[in-house]
Amino acid sequence: MSADAAREFVDANVLVYAFDPSAESKQIIASQLLERLSKNGNGCLSVQILQEFFVTITRKVSIPPAIDQASDYVRDFSTWKVFAPTAQDVSTAIAIHKQAKISFWDAMVVHAASELGCDLLWSEDLTTDQILRKVRVCNPFL
Repeated sequence: MSADAAREFVDANVLVYAFDPSAESKQIIASQLLERLSKNGNGCLSVQILQEFFVTITRKVSIPPAIDQASDYVRDFSTWKVFAPTAQDVSTAIAIHKQAKISFWDAMVVHAASELGCDLLWSEDLTTDQILRKVRVCNPFL
């Protein structure tokens, strides 16, 4: 990633759509976004996102990949910039949860994106164009 490149954080739902053939047009959009971020090196995630992705892709999609294939996906995404939270990060997310009135898990995502210096957070779980901790939320499917 170049020094002046804008970092972009990807929520688990976007990752899942890229690997869910039943997602139709969302699969295409998510795949293109992930390909762009992989190519330019601007993609960011957190350990939480990798966990959510693995569980969802192996248990909740219509045609789940084999465990080994899902593990390969996680390993590939682990080459991106990944935020690993500490106990203090949980406390900070609680404060974001209270202040922004969003779920605790979404607050952890916002905090991770902020800590990694991301400009954008790709998610369909939060309000598009909302700015939280200097991170703008974008729904790639709108």
